[in-house]
Amino acid sequence: MGWKVVHDVGKVFGGNIITDAHALFSSTKLNGESQGRVNILLAGDSADDPGHQGADLTDSIMVVSLDTKNNTGFMLSIPRDLWVDIPGYGYQKINAAYEDGQTEHFSQSGYSSGGMGLLQEVVNQDLGIPTNYYALIDYTAFKDAVNAVGGITITINSPDPRGLYDPYADLKLPNGVVTLNGQKALNLARARGDGYGSYGFPQADFTRTQHQRQMLVAVEQKASSLGVLSNPVKIGDLFDAIGNNVTTDFNLADALRATQLIKTVNINELQSLTYSYGGSNPLIIGYSAPDGESALIPTAGLGDYSQLRAYYQQITSSKPVVKENASVAVLNASNVVGLAKQEANILTKEGFDVTAVADASAEYPQSMLVDLSNGQDPAAKQALAQLLSTNSSAVTSITTGESVEAQGYNANFVVILGKNWDGTTITPTTSSQ
Repeated sequence: MGWKVVHDVGKVFGGNIITDAHALFSSTKLNGESQGRVNILLAGDSADDPGHQGADLTDSIMVVSLDTKNNTGFMLSIPRDLWVDIPGYGYQKINAAYEDGQTEHFSQSGYSSGGMGLLQEVVNQDLGIPTNYYALIDYTAFKDAVNAVGGITITINSPDPRGLYDPYADLKLPNGVVTLNGQKALNLARARGDGYGSYGFPQADFTRTQHQRQMLVAVEQKASSLGVLSNPVKIGDLFDAIGNNVTTDFNLADALRATQLIKTVNINELQSLTYSYGGSNPLIIGYSAPDGESALIPTAGLGDYSQLRAYYQQITSSKPVVKENASVAVLNASNVVGLAKQEANILTKEGFDVTAVADASAEYPQSMLVDLSNGQDPAAKQALAQLLSTNSSAVTSITTGESVEAQGYNANFVVILGKNWDGTTITPTTSSQ
């Protein structure tokens, strides 16, 4: 078993017996740890499946983010069909970045070499997510890892009372608690409900990535259980699953430190996230590419990733206002030209999502704060009220949308800057807000 572990560690993390021994006593921190966040880019392909078309396309892309100061974290799935501008290749689906980078031997300062480096660059530049490390995983790694830990147990919560069914992926599961072996887990990881007669996948690939995040947590829970840790055979099989099918830029010291950090996070409280699609406030929408492909683009428009970048800032910020991501319309009801735009810039820097800047229909003697959030954004309301009270001699707070000026604006709050607004003493909100 010792030889197997050493052999597999060498394949995944490089090094030799001497460097591995030093790694056991290393106190080196991970990249990003001192800044309070370590982001790991995970990608899955089917390069181990010779009969699979597009085997080098990374159809599974996920960022695992660890908050090293607050011992929290999240998993964020990135849709494989997101239409992005890949440097040197133009617009393509994001799942093609790895294949492009591998083919052309990508090399760029600040990123890993090869396909994963190009994928890191796209995730960073387009989505605003810096990544410190990566791991590329193939089908066999996931399947064998599930088998190595003796299978996993998850709960299926399909909106269809029949559960999940996708004949294309050879999958049929009932709602409720189910136990999956490696092959069943792999089938669920691949299923998106596009086979004839499928049911239980209301959002297709988004439902699929939700299941992937769910199973990743289940594997971690099972792998760290006493039944696995005390079983040399299972540990050996797990190392084999990783050693034969995972490529990463972690060295052994990094991997050991990452393990220590993950132990401080309550895995049951790890957030499971993706970009919203459908509903009242989607971040991404459907798109027909020039070649006829069905793809996804930001709701803001082709090439406009501002809302996706803002979403990452929202989920990583410690500021309540940023986390609430409240939207604000700013209206100029004063006699000062350009005041609304001036104040909107301040609110944007403070973390508010300013969705409209306009002139009011008339001048008002007093400034007003119109709360249309139904009490859902208390930190934002407090910060806005503080800003208005600092810069106005009097503020009227309206909570029911009584103001005619607020009608027609799709925002959580409407700030109306009256003639009593003191534009010479503009004061941002406090950093704690």
